Amino acid sequence: METSEVLDIFREAGAVLEGHFILTSGLRSPVFLQKARVFMHAEKTERLCRALAVKIRREVPGSIDYVVGPAVGGLIPAYETSRHLGVPAIWVEREQGVFRLRRFDIEKGARVVIVEDIVTTGLSIRETIACLRELGAEVAAAACIIDRSAGKTDVGMPLIALAEYEVPAYPADQLPPELAAIPPVKPGSRNI
Repeated sequence: METSEVLDIFREAGAVLEGHFILTSGLRSPVFLQKARVFMHAEKTERLCRALAVKIRREVPGSIDYVVGPAVGGLIPAYETSRHLGVPAIWVEREQGVFRLRRFDIEKGARVVIVEDIVTTGLSIRETIACLRELGAEVAAAACIIDRSAGKTDVGMPLIALAEYEVPAYPADQLPPELAAIPPVKPGSRNI
């Protein structure tokens, strides 16, 4: 699946929003990808995650034991991608601000692939990698539906992105005047 096809799915779902957004990372952007509007449609989600699973199979040698999603955003794409890979889906969630594998046990040496929804700074993936490695898992790959940095973000390992879509993001004190003139909205889930 090409980037244009992924973005078409987001546009069809009304998930490409324009305005002044405070991203989960704290950065500001004139574009927000509201993946919840895509994930509410099973057929759209299935198409994206099937294509991501194909890409993961092609790029990750050997077996995979689990797909791990960072909560909350990674839950749906991790589950649906795991279905196409034929392995269980589990997730990490924040406990006192730190990702933990609270609801599941994982064997030492288990090979995992992290699946995230949208990557901007890569913080959730880096934190998930740290959690899993602390538990003795082998992180075979990190993957996402859309990489908003178009390959510039360092997640601590190669990132398999179904689509790369570079969208500008700015620190709050470095906004272009046209963005600064619009009241900001924070549609993300972190710190809710």
